Amino acid sequence: MKVTILIADDDPHIRELLRFYLAKEGYLVLAASDGEKAARLLEEEAIHLAIVDIMMPGLNGLELCRQIRETYDLPVIMLTAKGEVRDKEKGFRAGTDDYLTKPFEPTELLYRIKALLRRYQMVSKQVIVMNKTVVDRMSHVVKVGDEIIHLPLKEFELLVQLASFPDRTFTRDQLLELVWGSNNESDSRTIDVHIKRLREKFTDKTNDFVISTVRGLGYKLEVRS
Repeated sequence: MKVTILIADDDPHIRELLRFYLAKEGYLVLAASDGEKAARLLEEEAIHLAIVDIMMPGLNGLELCRQIRETYDLPVIMLTAKGEVRDKEKGFRAGTDDYLTKPFEPTELLYRIKALLRRYQMVSKQVIVMNKTVVDRMSHVVKVGDEIIHLPLKEFELLVQLASFPDRTFTRDQLLELVWGSNNESDSRTIDVHIKRLREKFTDKTNDFVISTVRGLGYKLEVRS
């Protein structure tokens, strides 16, 4: 089955450029000139990945990204001329997986697309493998080599959430909602405490992965090669 990619950008030159490079790589490409048209395509077609520009008429890219996060399970790359930290923060808070600033190299975008599609394939797996570290989602067991690492439920769920999307930045609020639920009464300090505990339990056990702090945003898990 071919992968279908949605391009949402009001610049016709960008749409044609992306269509050319993506089709050349064998992807099926659908394009929309604004967020509302993109939303309709998402309803009508099976989309596997979306490339979304922030500045669009009508429904802008941030609003479209929020809609995607609420309804669909697919990766989003935000493509925009804005490159300041606060603009990236808005993108990540809206739920984007990655962020690329115009002007960009099409080959770099292709690398990011392939990496995101690989990461999203991990979500459906019951067992997450990070070198010698294995996380079994069914049995709630984490093993480093032959050693079992015992984790409380919320620490385990937090690790699974981060490990399912390596290199994706999650804000503290997103992690609270994803792991603790939307009706929880905890605050962002809860995330910091649990991240600290996870780091303490794995730092001396393995170099397979690291949980990094993304300044001003939140956290991400990086798998070491």
